[in-house]
Amino acid sequence: MATYEFDWVDAFTDTPFCGNGCAVVHGGAGLSDATCMAYVRETSLVECTFTGPFDVADIRVRYFLASREIPFAGHPTIATVAAMRSRGLITGDSLRLETGAGVVEVHLDGALIEMTQVAPVFGATPSAARVAHTIGLMPEAIVAQPQVVSTGLPFCVTVLRDHGDLRAARLNIDALRDMTADLGYNGADFMEPFLVTLTGATTAGDTFSRLLLAPPSPPEDPFTGSATGAMAAYLWHHGLMDKDSFVAQQGHWMGRPGQARVTRVGPRDAMTGIRVAGHGHILMRGEVDMPHG
Repeated sequence: MATYEFDWVDAFTDTPFCGNGCAVVHGGAGLSDATCMAYVRETSLVECTFTGPFDVADIRVRYFLASREIPFAGHPTIATVAAMRSRGLITGDSLRLETGAGVVEVHLDGALIEMTQVAPVFGATPSAARVAHTIGLMPEAIVAQPQVVSTGLPFCVTVLRDHGDLRAARLNIDALRDMTADLGYNGADFMEPFLVTLTGATTAGDTFSRLLLAPPSPPEDPFTGSATGAMAAYLWHHGLMDKDSFVAQQGHWMGRPGQARVTRVGPRDAMTGIRVAGHGHILMRGEVDMPHG
């Protein structure tokens, strides 16, 4: 057994019990995949991070779901930087994270933490009917061509007609599994649609989104920073967002409201990155004993 310090952080909020929680295990990047996944399951969180020595940046960050390691995730990045800052491990106003998706640049602007996600990659375009079947809606509820987009982690960005359709969406796991396979992804890497409406949950927001998750993750993600970056790239790419910077909201119907400021880097037809900024609230901290292997 070895003892590791951890911080439990609510990301994309400055209010306790809001936004999306993430446990940051300091110095845990060398733990086995099995141990990291078991820790995520123990917390009942969607994701946790494990930091460690770096090769090409200021710190290495590994991201885990309950079922697998993923190359990058948004709210855990905000959480990791907030945790490091609270412990005095960040001395300047910028740092570079070594992730499975490449080096992620992070800038600190007072309490706000802004990460620059990598340039968007636009992928497959499943039919509206196919995506609608996976979320239990009629095809006419989808008002733009769904598309797989990645700014470090791929999501099937899906624009819905209104908040009524957004609230009515329910995940069909069998249909999701079939669509994921047809899109060419491994069966363990579900391609969950990231559902977005072009009206905020409050007057402060420009978009409002949901991400329904497949087991063994919890059924819904309170705030998804990586998907928010992919969604923003999609909206700019398809001419659905006029603003160069806007406020994205998520989690309000779960009682965990969160929001991010999203900013385009480069012209809409040649984006070089997506900046996603939010706050992080340190909810608790402590020590955890875990096996080396």
